[in-house]
Amino acid sequence: MSESGTPGQFMATLEEEQTQSGTRRMILNMGPQHPSTHGVLRLLIELDGEIITRCDPDIGYLHTGIEKEFEVKNYQQAVTLTDRVDYLAPLSNNLGYVLAVEKLLGLDIPPQAQWMRVMLAELTRLNSHLVWLGTHALDIGAMTVFLYCFREREEILRIFEMFSGQRMMTSYFRIGGLALEPPRGWAKRVKAFIDTFPSKVDEYEELLTNNRIWIGRTRGVGFISLEDMLDLGITGPMLRAAGLKVDARKDRPYSSYEKFDFVVPTRQENDVYARYQVRLEEMRQSARIITQAMEGMPSGPWKADAPHVVLPDREKMKTQMEALIYHFKIVTEGFRVPEGEVYHVIESPRGELGYYVVSDGTTHPVRVHMRTPSFGNLQAVPKMVEGILIADVIASIGSMDFVLGDTDR
Repeated sequence: MSESGTPGQFMATLEEEQTQSGTRRMILNMGPQHPSTHGVLRLLIELDGEIITRCDPDIGYLHTGIEKEFEVKNYQQAVTLTDRVDYLAPLSNNLGYVLAVEKLLGLDIPPQAQWMRVMLAELTRLNSHLVWLGTHALDIGAMTVFLYCFREREEILRIFEMFSGQRMMTSYFRIGGLALEPPRGWAKRVKAFIDTFPSKVDEYEELLTNNRIWIGRTRGVGFISLEDMLDLGITGPMLRAAGLKVDARKDRPYSSYEKFDFVVPTRQENDVYARYQVRLEEMRQSARIITQAMEGMPSGPWKADAPHVVLPDREKMKTQMEALIYHFKIVTEGFRVPEGEVYHVIESPRGELGYYVVSDGTTHPVRVHMRTPSFGNLQAVPKMVEGILIADVIASIGSMDFVLGDTDR
């Protein structure tokens, strides 16, 4: 990820430079088992006293080969792989993938399925941001916020479990709609959570926003120029905290996002504190979207009328021979997707998430590639930490909110 190539080359280059200049600087390994790198990330840091003069991120410790695994799964089976790319936002990855395949198929998704996807995707954004805020605050020394955030996250995971039977790897979005009909009582459960959630965000703010220690550890820390961010392909809250109002939900709406009223929060300061403020406001905006989706949820079917792609209702399967045949063929063979290629972008909690899917007309994709936001954002580490104190590294990388599964995939 750096100009110096592999970590071994980095060390060799550094030793040569130090020999030529006559200076000796300390080389520090941070990770890959460091609790504050939020996964198996290794940072090779060159120090001059306590000032960082150079940093080289070393990734690949969590490589799972998920992109290659897509090629041996049929299109519907592959949904389960997307959950495991970004394990803090599994439904966002479900959504990006199924939208790409639905584009190839030319499927018309019913309004209820679209709105339900929006509501659950925003609950996923809250889930992810809560984990980020709790762990980020814990890294800097604020333990109470961590406990508060995980209190609300637990309620969201229970809602996911109510819908899908799973707390995390839900695989609830399927090609053609949803995996299961929305459960009875879902609206009451979601309303009970979302009505009180904005007051919980106020609690986080009371603990942190005007806290002198928090401000001292975050304000003016982790700056990187907007030009560098654009060159490196950084997206999401990091870019919005630098003053650029870019959000796929507004710029390239999908799944009926154009019908929802919300704003894209931005800040100008472009530091750790600004990224905290942007994500806090994003949580409030997500709560607005969830409320609108819940109150205006359309009636009608929750999956597309496409018997060659979508599994039939179980009652029809038991009583109609045609439905039984479709069920058998879809489960055993999968369904064929027209030949072609497509790229679809959504706004995940971390930034721009794109799925590139290539079909040769068979039941298995030829190629699936993910443009994951964590990989792009992580490239900012060397620029962001150069010239700052080693004590500020954790606050800086924590403000990026990367997930290493999303990086290595």
